[in-house]
Amino acid sequence: MKFSKMHGLGNDYVYVNCFDEPLEGVDLPELARRVSDRHFGIGGDGLILIMPSQRADFRMRVFNSDGSEAKSCGNGLRCVSKYVYDHGLTKRTRFSVETLGGVVYPEVTIGADGKVELVTIDMGEPKLDPAQIPLQLSGLSGRGEQPVIDQPLEVAGRTFQLTAVSMGNPHAVLVVDEVRDADVQRYGPLIEFHEWFPERTNVEFIQVLNRREILFRVWERGSGITLACGTGACAAAVAAVLNGKTDRRVTVHLAGGDLLIEWREEDNHVYMTGPAVEVYRGQYLGELPRLAQAQ
Repeated sequence: MKFSKMHGLGNDYVYVNCFDEPLEGVDLPELARRVSDRHFGIGGDGLILIMPSQRADFRMRVFNSDGSEAKSCGNGLRCVSKYVYDHGLTKRTRFSVETLGGVVYPEVTIGADGKVELVTIDMGEPKLDPAQIPLQLSGLSGRGEQPVIDQPLEVAGRTFQLTAVSMGNPHAVLVVDEVRDADVQRYGPLIEFHEWFPERTNVEFIQVLNRREILFRVWERGSGITLACGTGACAAAVAAVLNGKTDRRVTVHLAGGDLLIEWREEDNHVYMTGPAVEVYRGQYLGELPRLAQAQ
């Protein structure tokens, strides 16, 4: 299986071009677990497949390192956008990509070398209705479709203020006083599997520096601590605006670098701009796990 190793601000995945490598009959969750292993595989936060689509120009499937499938991935979308342009799958600088979370519209900026330098993605409208995230607040009935903003959430004896947002994936955004002191390793998995989130959740710990800057750390559903999360950065910016902490255009400082996020009033869409890097290409020589019916 031929692959490319790519990352967006250190959020690294193994990318497979399924136009050339269709992977028919392959157990994709198990393949993701194997290739993601940093000791016995290629190493990465997961596996991303670039595929044909009947709804858009391309289709992206994202499998986390534990084999679970994500609905979307902001850093992955930027890398997919770079891949399809740099590898000649499209000559257009604006196109559409289908994800399980919906169709999104990347626009690439080309550098002096003719390769993609930056990617801006229209991530669509944030979903705030608890049923769409999904979020089920046990013991808090009668809320209906009201957004969950600054909601107390008690975990292991500590109370966080939760704002819930979906950007194709569910996100629990927690505003903290000092993000460097946040015990992401402890509280991240407890909130990921909290009973309020029937499909689990990504968890963002954010510190607002000023009206235009946010510090950010993340626990990603199915992957754990990562250096960056694009949909998480979008959710963090939306949550900061909903809590009256920032303007609608902010720089989010992630462990792997910066993303520019803008939640535009005119169309209610969130736009993410940032880099994508192809690190190397190779061929995976391990046995591809087969589905039972294909054996």
